[in-house]
Amino acid sequence: MTDLASAFSAHFAGTAIVPGDERYEEARAVWNGTVDAHPVLVAQCRTVEDIVAAVNLTRDAGVPFAVRGGGHSVAGLSTCDGGVVIDLSSMRAVTVDSKRRVATAEPGATWGDFDAATGRHGLASTGGLISTTGVAGLTLGGGIGWLQRRYGLACDNLIGAELITADGVTVRASQSERPDLLWGLRGGGGNFGIVSRFEFSVHPVTTVLGGLMLFPMDQGRNVLCTFRDWAADLPDEGSMLAAVLTAPPEPFVPSHLVGQKAVGILGCWCGDLEDGAAALEPLRRLKPAADVFGPMPYPALQGMLDAGAPAGLRNYFRGGYLSDLTDDVIDVVLEQGAAMPSPMSQIHLHQMGGAVGRVGLGDTAFSGRAAAYTYNLVSTWSDAAEDATHIAANRQLAAALAPMSQQGTYVNFLTDASGDNEIPVRAAYGDDVYERLARLKREFDPTNLFRTNLNVRPAR
Repeated sequence: MTDLASAFSAHFAGTAIVPGDERYEEARAVWNGTVDAHPVLVAQCRTVEDIVAAVNLTRDAGVPFAVRGGGHSVAGLSTCDGGVVIDLSSMRAVTVDSKRRVATAEPGATWGDFDAATGRHGLASTGGLISTTGVAGLTLGGGIGWLQRRYGLACDNLIGAELITADGVTVRASQSERPDLLWGLRGGGGNFGIVSRFEFSVHPVTTVLGGLMLFPMDQGRNVLCTFRDWAADLPDEGSMLAAVLTAPPEPFVPSHLVGQKAVGILGCWCGDLEDGAAALEPLRRLKPAADVFGPMPYPALQGMLDAGAPAGLRNYFRGGYLSDLTDDVIDVVLEQGAAMPSPMSQIHLHQMGGAVGRVGLGDTAFSGRAAAYTYNLVSTWSDAAEDATHIAANRQLAAALAPMSQQGTYVNFLTDASGDNEIPVRAAYGDDVYERLARLKREFDPTNLFRTNLNVRPAR
């Protein structure tokens, strides 16, 4: 790859890092510790011109490449073996037009960057649950987050984008320019090029009611059944998450519960705080062992779970959609949740509906509009020798939930859908959405240059 390094040295204004460079190990690292790829070059971009040059140089060299924004892809799609990583993580600027209520983000921005910039203006938009997650990857895959029932998914708030195509050309997508491309970017992943600029609608959000309640596992069935009935009538202001997790060693957790499996209710009330407190009363009557719901700045809520998701741990996810938390679903979640072999593993049940369910099925490429819940089976551990144990436990849980699940999957929770196998990606989107994405792929990337992703093949 000497010729490739020479070409980048001559024609790339960013920083090109190759094996042997003292910066290489840090440059190749990604969030998921199970991913240990060795690219031949990491192209760290600082400008749009750098991105264009990296695409052109890599394409002309005929080597594979991956695109990294925040680097949080659990499937390891932010890097590759034997190819080039086009690294956008230095491009993190976020600007806010408070009068128009529009925020513009560069492709390496994290949600922490975004929330800090918009929060200074008393504004926000839906953006995940971990502040170190990249804006780009989360949005392009759909974008579940704490504000979704009030303001829609991250992709629903994407109103414009600039895209660098396989030819190195920059095109714009919006409702008035290439609306089909905007549709595809709203959930269709990185299949069409590299988004160099994101434009989002932002909304008045300052203080929210957020936090966590914890219950011992022997209360789990009553808690989840009560939660199910309560959440069915929850106004759009509330976006909730039920979980099975291990109670952390935090000051607010009673000592007898620390280190024990527990049921957690987490959430965000984005509206009148007194109304939110009143809405929580049915859950509080269940007498949680810990309850730290309270008013907080929205950016603080966004960082509330960061400590549980540091870079470098080993991760494996599976996900799916549910029409309801039926008794059978609750039984599986509690039984298998109690048996999770790692104290860092969790089961998340994200409440959908509200504004998410009111977006038309044909308005975005996101496939889960009809779901009442999206589940994420989060297996996390630290010892590579235990990989098989934790992956097998996750797959067993996924198999138990599969007969109770709707068709489709939230693509940001897919771990095994890379390479040449299109079946998981097609199944995640459903045939109609996948075929429309494939036609769009043929228009913008007919040779499938952008294929280190949850890949949609160009239509024939």
